[in-house]
Amino acid sequence: MRASREVIPVDPNHSVRWHEHDYPTAAARWNYHPEYEIHLIRKGTGKFIVGDHIGTFEAGHVSLVGSGLPHDWVSDLEPGEVIAGRDALIQFDGKWVEQTTALVPELAEIEPLLEQSARGIEFLGSTARAAAASIEAMGTSTGLGRLHHLLELFAILARSPQEDRRYLADEWFRPQLDGQAAAVVDIVLEYVFGNHAGNVRMSEAAALVGMSEPTFSKYFKRATGQNFSDLVRKLRLAHARRLLERSDKPISDICYEVGFSNLSNFNRHFLNDAGETPRSYRQRMQG
Repeated sequence: MRASREVIPVDPNHSVRWHEHDYPTAAARWNYHPEYEIHLIRKGTGKFIVGDHIGTFEAGHVSLVGSGLPHDWVSDLEPGEVIAGRDALIQFDGKWVEQTTALVPELAEIEPLLEQSARGIEFLGSTARAAAASIEAMGTSTGLGRLHHLLELFAILARSPQEDRRYLADEWFRPQLDGQAAAVVDIVLEYVFGNHAGNVRMSEAAALVGMSEPTFSKYFKRATGQNFSDLVRKLRLAHARRLLERSDKPISDICYEVGFSNLSNFNRHFLNDAGETPRSYRQRMQG
């Protein structure tokens, strides 16, 4: 019950790989790879997990995922729905950066960024918009044109202000990774992401993958670096943050809508997670 090791094909005609895909597809699952990945969500909304971080996304979401860091983006879908061209992404080998920097020392400017990407970085504001434009431009160009847009993208991300960066996974995050049973985690994430506002039970998740609760609990922690109950709580709080930012719904309504059973429990968990109350968070974000 661990993240699947994705094999990234080498593109002999380009320094880095540019790729796009639909959702759902076999490429969109809980996985990891030694290559760095710059990821753009073009369409739709949903939830994502990078390391032990749970968040929500919408079109325009841009992130940088470090080498070996497991990740997955799960879209909100109607039954049978397929989102064509949901993702555009760039993948590159850290060794390629090292070797190129030896010949082109200006490229060393991105080294601090790659070190920080071990936690995963979500880019916000004007940085995300500029990065998305460069990612799309790479997909429609070849040769020197594509290389130009790649360097432009590196400069945008490396020079982005700290207020345009959100660091994701905890620094201590160290899951046990191998290529076995990625489908198990996918089944569990789909169940949790689809039902987080209602009754989510570990017994049901364990039954979905044919495990006893004790076995499931142990393997889930090894695979994702967090307890099942922590994942559910983080997902509910991420959904609450989005509603607080973008709606005028009463906080009590948001509490029950995201799956908490009482307001005091919601306020306590929100304060522990965000470092401020739901009310102050809304005032700060909407202000």
